[in-house]
Order: sequence, then C-alpha cells, then structure tokens
Amino acid sequence: MQTKLTLRLDNSLIAKAKHYGQTHGKSVSQLVADYFYFLGQAGQEPGTDELPPLTRSLLGIAAGTQLRGEDYREHRRRKHLGE
Repeated sequence: MQTKLTLRLDNSLIAKAKHYGQTHGKSVSQLVADYFYFLGQAGQEPGTDELPPLTRSLLGIAAGTQLRGEDYREHRRRKHLGE
C-alpha cells in the first residue's frame, strides 16, 4: 500500500533531486523510498549472506575481547627478547 507524503524542501534541493532522478531514471519519490529503505538496513550485517561459510562462521568471534596496553607491551617484550 502506498501513501502520499508531503515534504517541505528548498527549491534548489528539489531541483537537484529531480535532476539526479532524471539522470538515474528514478522519480524523486523513488529516491526518497530508496533512502528510507537503506536507513532501515542500518545496523544489519552488510552482505553476510555473500560471505564464504568459513568467513561467516568467524563473524563476531572476537567480540568483547580487548587487548590491554600492558598485555601488548608484555607480548612485544617476549617477542623481541626471544622468551
């Protein structure tokens, strides 16, 4: 179901939107609908369905882990001193 929505915008912005729409084969209404659609997609994992299974299985594996500065310094000390 489609419903009418009225937007109040500067004339120059409307002209730019119409020009953009004409060059891309879309109406201003479709441009706004596309924008709202993409806003609704924010926060979702982008393109996780297209990832290979192994890569997909690794998503989030390190979530919540944090390397503290002192841990990093100790790692570097061991690495460079050969311990």
